[in-house]
Amino acid sequence: MGRSSGFTFKQFHIDHDRCAMKVGTDGILLGAWAPVADARRVLDIGTGSGLIALMLAQRSTNDCRIDGVELDKDAAEQARDNVAASPWASRVTIIENAIQDYQAVPYDLIVSNPPYFLAGQVFSDPARALARHTGALGPHALLAASRRLLSQDGRLALVLPTAMADEILCISADYDLYSLCYTAVITREGKEANRVLLLLGRGLSRCEQGEIVIHSTAGGYSDRYIQLTHPFYLKM
Repeated sequence: MGRSSGFTFKQFHIDHDRCAMKVGTDGILLGAWAPVADARRVLDIGTGSGLIALMLAQRSTNDCRIDGVELDKDAAEQARDNVAASPWASRVTIIENAIQDYQAVPYDLIVSNPPYFLAGQVFSDPARALARHTGALGPHALLAASRRLLSQDGRLALVLPTAMADEILCISADYDLYSLCYTAVITREGKEANRVLLLLGRGLSRCEQGEIVIHSTAGGYSDRYIQLTHPFYLKM
């Protein structure tokens, strides 16, 4: 783990005490999986603590610029602090704004670990409620913003619960975005998938399908999960 708060990775530290949503497996998976190799401009929608933005900075080339947009003031300030303390402060910028109002030059890659609890679920922490309720950024708003901000060959990488992934796929063609890769995430071997890593792009294409198992039946991490995340976890 890390210092008095947060999470220490091999090359950077994330403090998240001012963020509604903490460092978790969903964000780590997306940051390790998203195809950043050929991207020169990357956008992280709902960057939170800046975790995914910094993971992509670690994985990308020195000429890749990464922007993180965050609606919550406290989270945006903490993300800026995390970026400033990282090795990639010159390449990562945090913007406090609603993505619906955000304007920028098109991006090669957009990533998001979006909210997914249904509006109506109750949280004692208002910031956590905002971060998790789909009322703040529903599937239509997310796809509309991505279509507007993606370059012609740009791609959108998401981590989603399986039901929300199905909902996104039902409406994505309305935004000229189609599935390029669908990777089911299974927490333990033998169980049903409960998350999906989804990659969308413009134009119809063959969708590559696969799966990632996090824990084997013996309880340890699977070889695939270790391969993805060993550049980040201190003890992997």
